[in-house]
Amino acid sequence: MSCGDPHETDCSEVLDHLYEFLDHEMPDGDCAKFEVHIDECSPCLEKYGLEQAVKKLVKRCCGHDDVPADLRSKVMGRIELIRAGQSVPDQDVVAEARAAEAAARTQGVQSAPGDRGVRSASGGSAGAGPLGATAQE
Repeated sequence: MSCGDPHETDCSEVLDHLYEFLDHEMPDGDCAKFEVHIDECSPCLEKYGLEQAVKKLVKRCCGHDDVPADLRSKVMGRIELIRAGQSVPDQDVVAEARAAEAAARTQGVQSAPGDRGVRSASGGSAGAGPLGATAQE
């Protein structure tokens, strides 16, 4: 995407790294470039606003689920492999999550019959998240 106007930082670069900018995961110098671009480019400002709203909605709706520690460590391990440029083993993460859920049930953490949601620390069910997926899928 490009608005057609010349910018110091190209629209495609801004959009390629928009989530890094939103998540404050880029160096300060790059953040300053992106802020200047977004201030002067209304299509990128619109996209930024939309993505910011989506992040807020997801946080509000899905940010309260407890994640099993072993699943979190597996996900973080894969992220580190990707960041290091290493290949990620082909494994079925959903199957692993379901196996972890089954193991948790055998240890006394039960869901209500027919409840596919995740139990939070308070005992409430988190239910399905965006796109109908549960927090563990």
